[in-house]
Amino acid sequence: MRRIRQQLTHDECIAILCRATSGVLAVIGDGGYPYTVPLSHVYDDGHLYFHSALQGHKVDAIRGDSRCSFCVIAQDEVHPETFTTHFKSVIAFGHIHIIEDDAERLTALHLLGRRHAPHDKAGLQHEIDKDISRVLMLRLDIEHLTGKQAIELVQ
Repeated sequence: MRRIRQQLTHDECIAILCRATSGVLAVIGDGGYPYTVPLSHVYDDGHLYFHSALQGHKVDAIRGDSRCSFCVIAQDEVHPETFTTHFKSVIAFGHIHIIEDDAERLTALHLLGRRHAPHDKAGLQHEIDKDISRVLMLRLDIEHLTGKQAIELVQ
């Protein structure tokens, strides 16, 4: 990172991934063009988990090349008087995989479900039972994590 003073620590990056509810996944699509898609996520122990339909452009791209990045914007306050924004963002780089193991797939579904509805265990189990055959779970193994904030936010 060129502006080292603006770099977030590893722990700050993890905290942002844990707080944020969504971000943008970038994969290598058709013809080598980047393909990006907004997704809900959950962070757990060095991994990001996502749910997906069984088929589609994103799934085809992942099957073709597992390299990816995932970007989360944690803060983006426009300050028109100074022609700038006060921002915090994190990018995770790594490889994304379709989870084939049923136990891991179920664990990932529970992690994601509890992330978005922590107090509705019965409702979550109902949704999982109803939709498990139509849901693909993805795991991004984070290899490198970087975060940056606006210079105005540096303490």
